[in-house]
Amino acid sequence: MHADDHAVPIDRFLNPFRDFAAHKLAGAGLLLAATAFALVWANSPLAPSYHALFQTPFGVSAGPLEIKKSLLHWINDGLMGFFFFVVGLEIKREVLAGHLRSRRRAALPIAGALGGMVVPALLYLALNPTAATARGWGVPMATDIAFALGALAVLGERVSVGLKVFLTALAIVDDIGAIIVIAVFYTEGVALVSLIGGGALFALAVALNRAGMESSVAYFVLGTLVWLAFLKSGVHATLAAVLMAFAIPARRRVDGASFEERVQALLGRLRAVGLPARRELLTDEQQAVVEGMAVLLEDATAPLQRLEHVLLPIVTFFVLPAFALANAGVSVGGGFFAALLDEIALGVVVGLFVGKQAGILGFSWAAVRLGVADLPAGVTWRQIHGVAILGGIGFTMSLFVAALAFPGPAEQDLAKVGILVASLLSSVVGLAVLRSAMRARRR
Repeated sequence: MHADDHAVPIDRFLNPFRDFAAHKLAGAGLLLAATAFALVWANSPLAPSYHALFQTPFGVSAGPLEIKKSLLHWINDGLMGFFFFVVGLEIKREVLAGHLRSRRRAALPIAGALGGMVVPALLYLALNPTAATARGWGVPMATDIAFALGALAVLGERVSVGLKVFLTALAIVDDIGAIIVIAVFYTEGVALVSLIGGGALFALAVALNRAGMESSVAYFVLGTLVWLAFLKSGVHATLAAVLMAFAIPARRRVDGASFEERVQALLGRLRAVGLPARRELLTDEQQAVVEGMAVLLEDATAPLQRLEHVLLPIVTFFVLPAFALANAGVSVGGGFFAALLDEIALGVVVGLFVGKQAGILGFSWAAVRLGVADLPAGVTWRQIHGVAILGGIGFTMSLFVAALAFPGPAEQDLAKVGILVASLLSSVVGLAVLRSAMRARRR
């Protein structure tokens, strides 16, 4: 009898969607689909409705406090807060227990990410020396981790673990750099009272962490208040999300020995009381054992990892596609190729496609040559070059920085043209170089 014969009917409907969500390319594929849909919509006869939708104002008020912004701003300032919160959780996890925990292991991706930020910014400034366009120097500094890892996943199991680790750690360090750039260089007109209030609320969240508080609701409420304070202060509100991620506890309530002992005790009780062969209700004693197992499993996982596990699918399958849909709608009419020759678009293309690969490869090579880092086992310099090119897929972060760097829609559109072209070039060429490097490695 087939396993699906006993499946609940709704599962037969949902299983294809679950299989899609579990696929390594699902997130990048949905992001690509949202981008394509935005481009088609913005270049169709329905283009006015695209722009009208995302410029529609929405507001919320509570007494004297009122916030009214366009749908585009709600997505970029509010919804993207979840994205930056998850980024913050990933950074904290990598530093505490991941690829950035060991200085030696972290040295290579840190060097590569540093080069991948400095060189693109310098190339952009070389092509945009005037103050009006120079503000966009932060646009080509960013790497889109979802798209870059999605592109790498196209090559399947042929990609070595060392290469995946290098790209993941590189993108995480790159995100740290982008967050610092946004905080320091793209914040204007700070209202100190609101900023101090936000800082005090963040300090309260840290104090709750130290006291052992694990309630997600408490941190969500505090995080919302910190976000509102930062929004009113003039500092970009998404930075509040990153800060709050660092306040989330990363400790487990139970250690390994206690966990094993309690698991064995619960299994003993489970064998004693048994479970129904079918799907009928549990007895009170059976229910107590099952609930005890659920509590134990929760105690054995840090709140940081639980939140990351819950929020990552929401960010991957809702937040980022919504962001792409709202921001990628650029006119690609007759003026598209002319726009590519504009100094803003050209600076972004050269920065992302040329600067990223030159900076990542050059700084990585220098780190190994100076003896401060090691090349991952089984990884060649040609493969590092391919990954360096994939680093030029800026997309999400680049679009985000472009919206901060350029107040005018015309300049933003020019930057978006450069981001889309550079990201496409980096994807295609990067994959071609990696395929060639892997064939050479096998030979």
